[in-house]
Amino acid sequence: MPQKRREFFKTVAGGSVAVLAGPVLSFEEIQARGKDIARTAQQVFTTKKLSADVVIAGGGMSGVNAAISAARNGASVILIQNRSRLGGNASSEIRMHVLGANSPEKTRNWRETGIIEELKLTEAATNPQRSFEVWDLILYDKVVSEKNIRLLLDTSVIDVTVDRDRIRSIKAVSSWVEEYYEIEGHYFVDCTGDATLAALAGALYMRGREGQDVFGESLAPPVSDNKTMGNSILFFARQHDRPMPFHKPSWARTFTKEDFLNRPINSWEYGYWWLEWGGELDTIKDNRRIRHELLRIVLGVWDYIKNSGNHPDAANWALDWVGMIPGKRESRRIIGDHIMIQQELERAEPYPDRVAYGGWPMDDHPPGGIDRKDLKPCQQIYLDRPYHIPLRSLYSKNRPNLFMAGRNISASHVAFSSTRVMATCSVIGQAVGAAASFCIEKNISPRELVAERSRLQEFQQMLLKEDQALIGIKNEDPKDLARRARVSASTETNDGRAVSVIDGWNRNIEDGKTHQWQARMQNGSQWIQLQWDRKKKISEILITFDSGLNRKLFLTGLDSEYFKQIRGPQPETVADYTIETRINGTWQRLVDVKDNFLRFRKHTLAPVRTDAIRIVVSRTNGDELARIFQVRCYT
Repeated sequence: MPQKRREFFKTVAGGSVAVLAGPVLSFEEIQARGKDIARTAQQVFTTKKLSADVVIAGGGMSGVNAAISAARNGASVILIQNRSRLGGNASSEIRMHVLGANSPEKTRNWRETGIIEELKLTEAATNPQRSFEVWDLILYDKVVSEKNIRLLLDTSVIDVTVDRDRIRSIKAVSSWVEEYYEIEGHYFVDCTGDATLAALAGALYMRGREGQDVFGESLAPPVSDNKTMGNSILFFARQHDRPMPFHKPSWARTFTKEDFLNRPINSWEYGYWWLEWGGELDTIKDNRRIRHELLRIVLGVWDYIKNSGNHPDAANWALDWVGMIPGKRESRRIIGDHIMIQQELERAEPYPDRVAYGGWPMDDHPPGGIDRKDLKPCQQIYLDRPYHIPLRSLYSKNRPNLFMAGRNISASHVAFSSTRVMATCSVIGQAVGAAASFCIEKNISPRELVAERSRLQEFQQMLLKEDQALIGIKNEDPKDLARRARVSASTETNDGRAVSVIDGWNRNIEDGKTHQWQARMQNGSQWIQLQWDRKKKISEILITFDSGLNRKLFLTGLDSEYFKQIRGPQPETVADYTIETRINGTWQRLVDVKDNFLRFRKHTLAPVRTDAIRIVVSRTNGDELARIFQVRCYT
């Protein structure tokens, strides 16, 4: 055999490694051996053509909620996320709190419900180890468990095709699996935060801070500018049983006590949202520079804590985690048919097309961030009551099949300073996902949905049915058989009458009434019954329990916030219950649930004809009362 064709093994390092040696062949010789041996650069990335009813770009909290909502309403969904984890600013990569309307005292009873409440209750009950990585897995599980969702992680949108003002398709790429995607859709949802999809599609958008002359907002700067709030990088630290020295790198910043006159350091296990910088730059194009500067700041602040001598109690503490992805507050905002402004939030404008709500303060930060040590890190203007969010602010003005959800909705900079927080973004996402599926089903546009009053009311009732609270709108669903039933119970309290489960409200609304049935559990199991004059065909029963909406509930690394919460299943929530139906005078058990921790439960049944159903509560998660806000029944 000629030498150039001979192959042999050479032993390296005492025989532990074998290297295959062989001849050097020309490209022509390789081609001659088989067409599959040689590949051109164009063949490295394969192209896949995909399509879905609803295509969502961005897998943060708004995107996750939008995808689940659209899928549960029957739409096929493709969810695209440019990271390997869902959750965005809430994920383990950034670890910011999912906060919303119930954080201020005046709106504390308005914790968001629907899908975000399902996610929060699941985390509280299944994550006693207080792990952000477990939170990532909860989000992942909820998404991949929906049969109508196709999830594309590690994938970025790079181009958009527009025809006659409508988005026809998008192009995306995943270097992780070396694939290009051409994705067609009926509706598209921009949940990217940066409004990347919208910008590529030529949708109108705003950026920076509008001056007082634009919308007449007293909280706006005197003159418009291109500045925004900055980005932040968080860190975790852990206490050890011995001194833990820290030596900052040469490139880290140096801070003194004067730098923290407006930014007190009270603890160091989780810190700090005010490690903020970059608002005077472009928070998209300058993101690499901003990240490096934020790392300089984080390590400089930690050096101050450890080595300035002003915090001797930190001697045994060491950094446990430092984020490498800046948490972003602000960039582009897409223009819709309506732009929300400061005055509308303050007076809680009752938009007829309201589909979500917020309640976080108007919370603006100086663009200079930590460099403006002369200023407080934020200015918070608290609201007297929660405000409404209209559907007209959630779809593009000039791209009729483009929805948006998250921190990129149609709002002024001042109004955005409240709407941007993630629990609010989540309920916006649920509304948008449901709206996309509704528009497809009815063959109408979002603009037509707003214009047709009967359709709009039908859609709002659809949101209520899915536990999305709408302020001032109650259940008037004509398809709900429970509304025409007679209600009785084994027992009831003076405040918690049985008939409350069909009064239309699925939570307490601060009107002085208790909108739930209550029964004391010390006497054993308690039941509530719905009865009709004639037999009804029932195939779906929806139950809304109490989950303590007056309290905060969110995953946090901050001890002072974490230990104020009730973790695990919420005590008011019914844990064990059965659903029974009366057929020919005999009660038959249809559903048996143990260890429930969710507020909202939907039970799909084989259709039964009955004149009565009964829910029997045998255990709560600790509360002395059985509590049910609402019962619905459907054919």
